Amino acid sequence: MAMPMVRDFSSQHDHVLKSFRLLIADLCQQFGGGHPGGAIGMAAIGVALWRYIMRYAPHTPDFFNRDRFVLSNGHACLFQYTFLHLTGYKAMTFDQLKSYHSDRVDALCPGHPEIEHEGIEVTTGPLGQGVANAVGLAIATKNLAATYNRPGYEVVNNHTWCMIGDACLQEGVALEAISLAGHWKLNNLTIIYDNNQITCDGSVDLTNTEDVNAKMRACGWDVIDVEDGCYDIEGLVQALAKARASTEKPTFINVRTVIGLGSKVEGQAAAHGAAFGAPDVAEMKRKYGFKPDEYFGISDAVREFFADLPARGEGFVQEWKDLVQKYSEAHPVLATEFQRRVRGELPADWQEKIPSQFPDKPTASRAASGLVFNPLARDINSFMVGTADLSPSVNMIWEGKVDFQHPGLRTTCGINGNYAGRYIHYGVREHAMAAISNGLAAFNPNTFFPITSSFFMFYLYAAPAVRMGALQHLQIIHVATHDSIGMGEDGPTHQPIELAALYRAMPNLLYIRPGDNEETAGAWIAAIKAKKSSTIISTSRHTLPQLKQTRRDGVLKGAYILEEAQSAVVTLIGVGAELSFALEVSAQLKEKKGITARVVSFPCQRLFEQQSLEYKRSVLQRHKGIPAVVIEPYAPNGWERYADAAICVQRFGHSLPGKEAYKFFGFETGVMTKKIGNYLERIKADEALRGEFVDL
Repeated sequence: MAMPMVRDFSSQHDHVLKSFRLLIADLCQQFGGGHPGGAIGMAAIGVALWRYIMRYAPHTPDFFNRDRFVLSNGHACLFQYTFLHLTGYKAMTFDQLKSYHSDRVDALCPGHPEIEHEGIEVTTGPLGQGVANAVGLAIATKNLAATYNRPGYEVVNNHTWCMIGDACLQEGVALEAISLAGHWKLNNLTIIYDNNQITCDGSVDLTNTEDVNAKMRACGWDVIDVEDGCYDIEGLVQALAKARASTEKPTFINVRTVIGLGSKVEGQAAAHGAAFGAPDVAEMKRKYGFKPDEYFGISDAVREFFADLPARGEGFVQEWKDLVQKYSEAHPVLATEFQRRVRGELPADWQEKIPSQFPDKPTASRAASGLVFNPLARDINSFMVGTADLSPSVNMIWEGKVDFQHPGLRTTCGINGNYAGRYIHYGVREHAMAAISNGLAAFNPNTFFPITSSFFMFYLYAAPAVRMGALQHLQIIHVATHDSIGMGEDGPTHQPIELAALYRAMPNLLYIRPGDNEETAGAWIAAIKAKKSSTIISTSRHTLPQLKQTRRDGVLKGAYILEEAQSAVVTLIGVGAELSFALEVSAQLKEKKGITARVVSFPCQRLFEQQSLEYKRSVLQRHKGIPAVVIEPYAPNGWERYADAAICVQRFGHSLPGKEAYKFFGFETGVMTKKIGNYLERIKADEALRGEFVDL
């Protein structure tokens, strides 16, 4: 469908802009809070984008080939909410729009955009992450287009638009992602910079005096300047159209605006995060020729300005459906797979591709992870695998893999690829890796299964984006290696003593520590089945014995009985790389002290919590008065819920070879056996109370 010409509506621009700005002021003033300044300053950008340039369908908000819009400066959410309402998104009624900062629990206008709501592509708030999300969305388009488009059948060709503020360009995650987008030449990505030179503390030159345009050009971006971003809608449309037409590079549009335009605090930090006050809002209305005692005014002329957008959108939808139908006739096999991807489905036999048996030899669970997953990645295009410069360590390379790269790149090391490639080298950029993967996952539910990989300790660098993925119910699988003191000589900087407690506490995230190859298979099955959760699969650098008692289906329940004994007086809980320790201690307790123990494998607390009370009691049996002791070289925080005592670590690690590190911290069979025996004696003597957690 042809997009409208600016001159067709230019006579209405002044009235629309004034109405929009006063509506923002009223919405913030209503409950005495919010962020009016940025939204007001960005009004003309929004008109140019939603009225003239962006391809979307308000009445079919999940239209697959729609342009994606990301508001990285999410505090300016009223900018997006108001345009969603004006352009005809059904859920964003006028009543809902006025719920901003209200006490309505069903409000669709939270203080930052949230993915659950119609027309919102990703949840934004922590600044800069939206930039990385937008890069992920643009990668998704590039990869799908390279995989499925054929001459005359561009079934995927949408554009990603990302709105940012001054603060986004100060966040490291945005700069990591900007560097990658330029390197990959993602010409289907545009960043629109609301350059008002204001942050919370004052003017931007308080902390930043760099040449932003030069920086972006150095990163491989085209740069377009728009000097009058408050009023020059025609100039904005021209800049946006040029960005859309780019064939070589992503585009950075530097738009000069005035924060809080028209208010008494225009151009000041005070315009950022507070309502202007009733007198100032009334004066703005007088100045614009509106009645000061009329509120939330949207005239018929404003409604008319946007009125045809839903019909235009449905035209885009129908055009695309017609194209896909013809594509299906011309390329039936390819189209069948494409439509499965659109539906977010994996092949029905995906689980059969996971090996049913493994070699009976000591194997690092990081290597096991590759044995389990690589056959899936090889055969199923839905999996998009990335690493933060640790390919030799994470074992995620499958036979015949192709890298995601600009097809014209020729590297010195000879590792090249194309946009259809599904192995992403992120470089040493853990935060951007996870945030870009969130964008990939958000493109369309389960069209992509993004996989990230790094050392577990470095998921502390990625933690803000891992959290955002979990918060948005995005299915990301994070593959973490070197997950214990057993990783050895790199020492306390690399030994993740405290990190599991963070991720076990994080809502909607499965943190899974498998104990051998069979449990690693279970971890992957659980992660792939978790359609609305993120997962961390936490694996070892060092080799682990293969245990005959382990079961992949047991992992799906979070914890299960590895060895049962009717006369047991203690339950030993083994976890991940230390699972075999529990079995060894159990045997020695019997042999040396005549103590009978039962052993439980406990790879995932959250999966265990999803089981019935009866199942949980049957596994732990604490209701029978049997104390439980967990063995894991992490901080013990959280195990109080399941165990009475723990052999854990409460200090940072130590730089020693793996076996020596375990010995240094007392993770030797004889030492642990003695500790547990002594603990049971203390219970008998009433020196240790049941239910009173003891760190052994």
